[in-house]
Amino acid sequence: MTSPLPHHSAAGTAAQRQEEEELHRQRAAIAALGHELRALVDAAVRTAATPSTLHRVASGAQRLTAQLTGRRRARAEVPEVDEFPGGVRMYSPVTGAGSPLAPPLHVTRIDRGAMGTCILGIAHEGPPGYGHGGISAMLLDELMGWACATAGMPGMTVSLQMRYHRPVPLESPLRVLAHVTDTDGRKVHVTGSIAAEEDLSTTLVTGEGVFVSPDPDHVRALFPGLRSAPR
Repeated sequence: MTSPLPHHSAAGTAAQRQEEEELHRQRAAIAALGHELRALVDAAVRTAATPSTLHRVASGAQRLTAQLTGRRRARAEVPEVDEFPGGVRMYSPVTGAGSPLAPPLHVTRIDRGAMGTCILGIAHEGPPGYGHGGISAMLLDELMGWACATAGMPGMTVSLQMRYHRPVPLESPLRVLAHVTDTDGRKVHVTGSIAAEEDLSTTLVTGEGVFVSPDPDHVRALFPGLRSAPR
């Protein structure tokens, strides 16, 4: 006959489930606010409203900001809702559902690499109708980092070389790819590309990156806000 589970185990499971549900609710609320903030940013960079309307909206935005009360996290503090390194980053300017700056880029891990999809908005504009070159670099830098983590060597960018073959269209689905091509000790070499979903055979931007996987002591020194440093 199988013995029943200890009472504390069941209680622990219930507590863990409650924590997971609370984390899910918090992330959902952060994502909802991020979505509305991105809509506001989009409207703000498109509008031809009158000065009086803009001043009225600015005052409203100031009142909304004042509602975000309570403790604010410190510069190097890892948010409780994040999984760092190598996981969910709710406020990342590239992938964060809670960031008003992010497209956001949706990432899928693939063999020794990563694939991302996103749509750039007017807020990411460089030349009229096309994405800023720095935004393309940011997308590739982020996805190359994911590729390193997928290959088991999460690292930090040492160099990033970009080639812009064609302009990247705004308000059009994009596919971003990154693959680890070689490793040399702690160094990881990665390639990446951006293409429009409607024409994947035409590469718009390519990049080559070198990343370095820091040792645990270096990680602890760089990120004192980590609850536990990776081994």
